[in-house]
Amino acid sequence: MSGRCEVTSTAGADGQLLAVSDLHIGYKENRALVEAMRPGSDDDWLLVAGDVSETLADIRWALKTLAGRFRTVVWAPGNHELWTHPRDTVALRGVARYGQLVDLCRELGVITPEDPYPVWRGPGGPVVVAPLFLLYDYSFLPAGSTTKEEGLAHAHRTGVVCTDEYLLHPDPYPSREAWCRDRVAETGRRLAELPGDLPVVLVNHYPLHRHPTDVLWHPEFAMWCGTALTGDWHRRFPVAAMVYGHLHIPRTTHHEGVRFEEVSVGYPREWRERPHPPGRLRRILPADEAS
Repeated sequence: MSGRCEVTSTAGADGQLLAVSDLHIGYKENRALVEAMRPGSDDDWLLVAGDVSETLADIRWALKTLAGRFRTVVWAPGNHELWTHPRDTVALRGVARYGQLVDLCRELGVITPEDPYPVWRGPGGPVVVAPLFLLYDYSFLPAGSTTKEEGLAHAHRTGVVCTDEYLLHPDPYPSREAWCRDRVAETGRRLAELPGDLPVVLVNHYPLHRHPTDVLWHPEFAMWCGTALTGDWHRRFPVAAMVYGHLHIPRTTHHEGVRFEEVSVGYPREWRERPHPPGRLRRILPADEAS
């Protein structure tokens, strides 16, 4: 699967490039948040950085709802979409599961990591928008661990083990890290072929650099949060912003002059504790002056 760098999508003068992730609409409260999401104008785009839900039916409902409201919807898969979940009537695993999700998005007119990268030509543009699917390779090891086996043993001792270990299958790859390596190599090649005069907004479920995981309450969880193979991508490519989710810690950080935007909604038990209303879409472009 691969695509060219540009499509013909455009945005008008009043459009915004908005982002959200970790909708988790299996929770009725989060489903209600999606039902209430609306663009500010007919020209708004929405970036969805993964973890819409676990079942194909829920994913279809959410993306169809959003695609019917926003001019363009761009999706990057999270780990929850890739689960072969016992609640889902679809039992495909690994690459086949991902391929079915891509087919669903194309049916709905949603842009995926397998499609030509679109160019945002609205305020703050032109900017290439690149949805990514990279996975992780256990290279974000906890302190004191030097191998995946040591890291997993530490995680099991602390009781902090990602459900991916039981539900995210890499078939036909021998491991998730092997799948990750292939995805990183192919995606890096595509990004290197982009026009050199255009900045890029990277959209991935996981942060491309480890620094956002430094604030995790359970540092063991960082093993399931990305790969060190992309640690220089914010410098290697002309990145205007890096959009991600997964951590359920919505915030803006800057690393080596590049803006990282964690845009997740998270679970109701998490967002109820926050001072701001849940389900707000983050504006990526035009960038705030402070950004």
